[in-house]
Amino acid sequence: MGRGKIEIKRIENSTNRQVTYSKRRGGIMKKAKEITVLCDAQVSLVIFSSTGKMSEYCSPSTELVKILDRYHKNAGVQKLWDAKHEHLSNELERIKKENDSMQIKLRHLKGEDINSLQPKELIPIEEALENGLACVRSRQMQYLKRLKKNERSLEEDNRRLSYILQHQQQLAMDVNVREMEHGYHQREREYHPQMPFAFRVQPIQPNLHQNK
Repeated sequence: MGRGKIEIKRIENSTNRQVTYSKRRGGIMKKAKEITVLCDAQVSLVIFSSTGKMSEYCSPSTELVKILDRYHKNAGVQKLWDAKHEHLSNELERIKKENDSMQIKLRHLKGEDINSLQPKELIPIEEALENGLACVRSRQMQYLKRLKKNERSLEEDNRRLSYILQHQQQLAMDVNVREMEHGYHQREREYHPQMPFAFRVQPIQPNLHQNK
């Protein structure tokens, strides 16, 4: 008894759909490898899953790009990348022209290649140079102002530090003086009790006493 015919339609269950995809993909890859070996055919296979994951196979004797080129030649269709290549080529040409134009303007601003220019063509160059010079001078003034501001700030910091240093030095001198005075009085108190006898004041002219 033969197998029943399976209806080909989308599998609604996502898990079953993924399992079936993995099995069928493996089968197709196997068939592609087999026909390459058995029949010496050039095969290229690209598969994208519903999640966007790509699987590919290409015969070892060739490359995907070469197979696509052969397909385009035999099918008589435009290459897939021709339109994009043409757009990129046009964009590159536009950028090249802009660059050439900018190089010419830059040489003119440097005073080069201006002998062939007409007076009306020199006017915008002169205006551009004047505007540039004004911007440079403005920038220089800003720099000088910032430099002077920093200089004043440094002077204020220097004065403040000098004041603090002088104050600290004065405090240190006051402490030294107090310590010296304290040490002097301490030695004076220690010296008096150690005196072994008292001095007795003698008259300056003892003979005058005796005569009286």
